[in-house]
Order: sequence, then structure tokens, then C-alpha cells
Amino acid sequence: MRQFLSFVFAMLFLANPSAAQDTGPPKPTTAWEAISVADTDNLNDFLWQSRPVVVFADSENDPRFEQQMALLEAQADALAERDIVVLADTDASFKSPLRTALRPRGFMIALIGKDGGVKLRKASPWRVRELTRVVDKMPMRQREVRGRREADAAQE
Repeated sequence: MRQFLSFVFAMLFLANPSAAQDTGPPKPTTAWEAISVADTDNLNDFLWQSRPVVVFADSENDPRFEQQMALLEAQADALAERDIVVLADTDASFKSPLRTALRPRGFMIALIGKDGGVKLRKASPWRVRELTRVVDKMPMRQREVRGRREADAAQE
């Protein structure tokens, strides 16, 4: 898993060298730059800031894992708009804190809310549209949308 995440981070910085500078958030130019792929096993790092989507598989070569990551990549902008970060754990032999907390069996996708609670667990790949519908029904997300609308109306 660490190798996979290291590869993703390396590709992000090679694709956009300005990301290494402290000039504010870069504008996404590729799908993976719009998704924050985190290299942490601690869900507390995301409390009240992001909604982690944790994708588990026993191997990076699991067809369901590959399908899920492709689905997430294809709709990266929708995930970024909802403050979703993607965590991937493909090493079943290592009992990471994520595996210990969420106890997956083979492939599993879990959506964690900003409050740290598990909002969804699925044993098969889910489309981004389905994930975003679950997020959009959350009271916190509805407050975020309402706040943005009010801010946009105040600027006009």
C-alpha cells in the first residue's frame, strides 16, 4: 500500500511541480490531483475537515479494487467538491489501524463522515454518483451547500 500511495504522490508532484511550493492550493489538472490521496492510517487526521473513502482489497491486482479506483478517478471533481479523500489499503497481511478499525474481509469500500462515523460499507465497487448521493443527504453537507449559496448571494 505504501508503494502505491508513494507512486501516486510522486506522480502528482511530477505532473505539477508547483504543488511542492507553498503558493496555495494548485488548480487540478488531472483527475488524481482533484482527489486528495492521503498517506495516513489515522482517521482522526480528517475529523471535521474531510470525508475519507477507504478502499480495501487483499491485493492491488484485485479487479474490484482496480474498478473502484477507476470509478473514483473518473469523477474526481465531484469527490473534491465534497471534501472526499481517498485512502487505499491493499496489504491484507499488515494489520493497519484502518484494517483494525473497519475490519474488512477482502474488498470493501467505506465512507467515513467528517464526524468520524462510518456512514457506508459496501463489499462491491460503488459509482461516484451513488457515493455523492449518500454524502449530499448528510446534514453537514446540506449546511455546507447552504452556506456556499448564501456566500454567493452576498457577493452579488
